[in-house]
Amino acid sequence: MTVAEIELVAEHRLALQSMLGDDLVLTDVDAMIRYCRDWHGDVTSGAVAVLRPRSTEDVAAAVRACRQLGLAIVPQGGNTGLVLGALPDAPDHQVVLTLERMNRIRKIDAEDFSATVEAGCILWDVKEAISEKGMFFPLALGAQGSCRIGGNVSTNAGGINVLRYGMTRELVLGLEVVLPDGTVFDGLSTLRKDNRGIDLKQLFVGAEGTLGIITAVSVKLTPYPDQVATALLGLASLEDAIGLYRRARRECCDLMSAFEFMPPLAFTLAREAMPDLPIPISDEYPAYVLMEISGSGLVDVDDLMQRFLEGVMSDGMVLDGTIAASQSQARNLWLIREGMNEGQAKRGAHMRSDISVPLSQLASFVHDAEKAIEQELSDCLCVSYGHVGDGNVHLNVLPPGGLSPDERATRIYRSKNVLNAVVDRYHGSISAEHGIGRLKRGDFDARLPETHRRLLTAIKRAIDPDLLMNPGSQLNFQAES
Repeated sequence: MTVAEIELVAEHRLALQSMLGDDLVLTDVDAMIRYCRDWHGDVTSGAVAVLRPRSTEDVAAAVRACRQLGLAIVPQGGNTGLVLGALPDAPDHQVVLTLERMNRIRKIDAEDFSATVEAGCILWDVKEAISEKGMFFPLALGAQGSCRIGGNVSTNAGGINVLRYGMTRELVLGLEVVLPDGTVFDGLSTLRKDNRGIDLKQLFVGAEGTLGIITAVSVKLTPYPDQVATALLGLASLEDAIGLYRRARRECCDLMSAFEFMPPLAFTLAREAMPDLPIPISDEYPAYVLMEISGSGLVDVDDLMQRFLEGVMSDGMVLDGTIAASQSQARNLWLIREGMNEGQAKRGAHMRSDISVPLSQLASFVHDAEKAIEQELSDCLCVSYGHVGDGNVHLNVLPPGGLSPDERATRIYRSKNVLNAVVDRYHGSISAEHGIGRLKRGDFDARLPETHRRLLTAIKRAIDPDLLMNPGSQLNFQAES
């Protein structure tokens, strides 16, 4: 920054402290680092300040203050996103507004099958509090011990239970949102059916903070699934895994809550992250499925899993498998899936993708994409895994060790372009569940139909004409002249 810019930042910091108070405004550079660095530590930025409101009224006051000063706002939950959507990229005129202090569970109503929680609540804490009431909130993802519910809604998070319960969008009953002018949209209804015109809350789900700041959420609950059966299965191919899913979908019906596929490399990566993790199956099969069915009440989930596996193994669809005999064993099976991600991170910066294609084309897509990357980048390693039931595959590319940062970055960029070209041929999506953020903004912009662009621009200009909310995320909107 220039001397003039540094002086202006100092003036803005003093003004924010005067308008909002020292408790809400963090300006110490060292203390701000954790809010200005992405989850994997690949990118570090800066900000004028970090605002830490304790209430919806505090958020509204902060928005009004920033508007008066001409400062843009980057809303942030747990900062666990993978597309730089909650990371500032203009340190001289952006503030981070973290919802971490807004972590009250306002109400859990078991009779209404609903809960209302503040945006800064950690997802795992919400799930635990709800389970104590005998209820279940099904959103589940690897970062659930750190991510916050407001960020989950803002990114329309997916996770492992989309197959049965849908994306976050389908779990949201109501929202409270502070708008760019500092007013509050109060839509915290828990009504299941409300057809009074356009469903305004859905504008903010998946908007990544570009239209306002979500401060509280009403969510849909289900009875707690006190019966869960988890199995890890070895198969001959990804094609067989998809065939197995189709059969499981018919025979296990809506009781199937997760169906994940992994390559044999998953075990190697998991061991690199967790050397003591038990692996209860041979790692020599070409493909693996981690399957879970769950239920409550009068159903017998264990019997259903046993009968289903007996049938598919006798038909040769499954080569080997193990069923968790306890909750701890089930947890260890899921740790293989989670450890695979941690193992990739330990190998350094790499290309992470979040692709969706029609389920019927998932196997051929993975084959074509891995082949294209191998031809273009023969020294890199492909790791393909994901959620079979919703056509979502994470095809990541790991550069070899020993490269310089620039060489590694070049391979990441090239592999992304190769992969996206295959996605385009399959008419798929470059973002199934992670969002766009800043990382995928250019790729999103290049593929956006003009009608979509016109509608998105009209919505943005109507709600945030001054472009104060998370500028640079999703699209580079232009202010009206």
